[in-house]
Amino acid sequence: MKNIRFNKTECGVELLLNVVTGQELLAIHPGFKDQDTSVYTTDSFEIYFFKKASGSLVLNQRKIQVTDNTILFLSPFQKRQWKLEADPLEYTLLIFQEDFLNDFFADKLFTYRLLYFYQLDYPLNLAVQSEEMDSLCEKLTEIKAELVHPKLDSEHIVRSLLYYLLLKLNRRYATQNQLPLEKPENNYAYQFKKLIEQHVKEKQRINEYATLLGISRVTLNKAVQAQFNVTATHLLKQRLVFEVKNYLIHENLTVQEIADRLHFSEANHLVRFFKSQTGLTTTEFLHAYQNGSSS
Repeated sequence: MKNIRFNKTECGVELLLNVVTGQELLAIHPGFKDQDTSVYTTDSFEIYFFKKASGSLVLNQRKIQVTDNTILFLSPFQKRQWKLEADPLEYTLLIFQEDFLNDFFADKLFTYRLLYFYQLDYPLNLAVQSEEMDSLCEKLTEIKAELVHPKLDSEHIVRSLLYYLLLKLNRRYATQNQLPLEKPENNYAYQFKKLIEQHVKEKQRINEYATLLGISRVTLNKAVQAQFNVTATHLLKQRLVFEVKNYLIHENLTVQEIADRLHFSEANHLVRFFKSQTGLTTTEFLHAYQNGSSS
């Protein structure tokens, strides 16, 4: 499977950030062709702004319909497969790397504060009105101009435009999905989310994460509930199920091999866990996925 890495030299920019149109994307990703339906990953965050589109995106285990005035949020290393009609197709892509963004805003947890990244419970697409899409794309055009023709104060302008754009989308996403946006009392929920991404393959107990954070399980759960409207246990189990599904779909591993990789003591324990969370056995899930994705 191809993994496309962000290369700022190839992108013609000085920052690990870029704004590109559909046609420019061909130059940035050598070998990435129009109507290429192969599965691939990238090492960056990507936000697609589709003014005109018809088709779908298979993102890990989700099939997302792509229509006019659709915004899509993709996190690093998610497996994606595009199935879009060639005409009409008009879109702009905002692309950046996690470390760059966290450093750019002097906040090591910034990407984890954005509700639409590393999201497993809510849709990864946002439908907007054409006027709102035009307004957002105007901001993207301004960012692109500063990247292509940088001046002494360009970095400050890019920072302010990008900050506005990402938070505006975050508010819009929270409103659509009825998620809380209150200022947190602490960063425990965001730190927990980051730690799950780093350790989910070997740590599957809430107490382990509470210990890493130096807080009690009760404190952790209270923080997660306040920020994400779900329990800490739910967040961890959903992420673990997501990992199992990825192995089943994309790695062609046996249940025993998956159990070994995720440190389950026995394959039967993994099967029981998976069925308790999804209502399906691993075989039933794979069969349903293959039938659904082939349509």
